[in-house]
Amino acid sequence: MHPRAAQLIAQLDLQPHPEGGYYREEYRSENTVQPADERPERSALTTIYFLLTEGTYSCWHQLRSDEVWHFYEGDPLHLLCLAADFGNARTVVLGPVASDQQPVAVIPATCWQAAHSTGAYTLVGCSMGPGFDFADFRMLREDKPLAATFQHRYPDWSQWL
Repeated sequence: MHPRAAQLIAQLDLQPHPEGGYYREEYRSENTVQPADERPERSALTTIYFLLTEGTYSCWHQLRSDEVWHFYEGDPLHLLCLAADFGNARTVVLGPVASDQQPVAVIPATCWQAAHSTGAYTLVGCSMGPGFDFADFRMLREDKPLAATFQHRYPDWSQWL
């Protein structure tokens, strides 16, 4: 592991995340909102630090709230986004401002997403509104029939299941 990545894990008190990488919740709003769907009240906003190191990845997962990714430091990140019905697919390069990358990206609610660092490590922040709740999170690999359909349609992206 890159020394700076190890330093960030210690300094920011990051813990392993179920989808891969390391994280720590940095903020959870005391204010709540009622989502327009059938979900119960959620915090209005949550934000985390999220670190991916070389060889690790954020596996394909889906959230029921919009998620905003913010680049902080390290190597650029490939953020993969796929419509809930596996239709529209795109890759965003998250990194310092440049012609081929951007420092902020939004993944709309219900889109499938995955991410991996392009180098030794990437530190980002992820903010959600309504705020994150594990009840609103699912990993694609846990739905075997859906994962099989995904693998058939996107074999090059299946390595991040």
